[in-house]
Amino acid sequence: MNNLDLAVPVLSRGKHRNPRKGACFMEFASYLAGEPWSDHPGCTHPLLAGVARDVNDCTTDAGRSRLAPLVPSVIGLTPDDPHVVPRVTAACIQHALPVVSQERQYILAVALLVAERQLAQLDGRPADSMSPESQAVLDAVPSATKWARSFTARPHRGTPDFARRTAPRAVSCAVEGISQACVPDPDERLFLLLNDAISECKRWMPKPTVHEPAETPGPALVEEESVHIR
Repeated sequence: MNNLDLAVPVLSRGKHRNPRKGACFMEFASYLAGEPWSDHPGCTHPLLAGVARDVNDCTTDAGRSRLAPLVPSVIGLTPDDPHVVPRVTAACIQHALPVVSQERQYILAVALLVAERQLAQLDGRPADSMSPESQAVLDAVPSATKWARSFTARPHRGTPDFARRTAPRAVSCAVEGISQACVPDPDERLFLLLNDAISECKRWMPKPTVHEPAETPGPALVEEESVHIR
């Protein structure tokens, strides 16, 4: 083994053939998890992995090194709860909606309404109810929200696959929109977005099973058993 084999990958934009060429966020995760080198490793929920790839590529070279400490936290985050996709999608849009371009606001407002309706259905709430965080960002963009409510109220052919298509596109739109927005320190906003997406996935991880320790026989039982042995 030479020194190159021991080198820790450096985060950079895009895909890389091997660790010596650098690594994107999820390639680094596959490296630390001991999986085959890939930007789509099995150790992380697919939507969270997509958020991480987008944030990695949209963060500036100067700000990307700050993402490295977050890499270990995505390893093993593979919750299968149906809340995960709409919750992560909503969290990403909440960061982006007030600051992205108007064109993106229309797209994201639709995706946020759909995500919140899915969550309402999962939680047994009225279809038009939503989290205070989502309501606040929708109130901040009234024109986009009005159009989005009208659009989502129309009958549409077929049912879009939210988890496979709508959610990944929405989070990419949110991340790219923040990176191009006229706001101070977009890198900080992207870092917080990814951190919140990670927290949402952690929230829906199954709780570890607690095994009750075997009871130790009391003195009376031990004495009784010893009498029978004799």
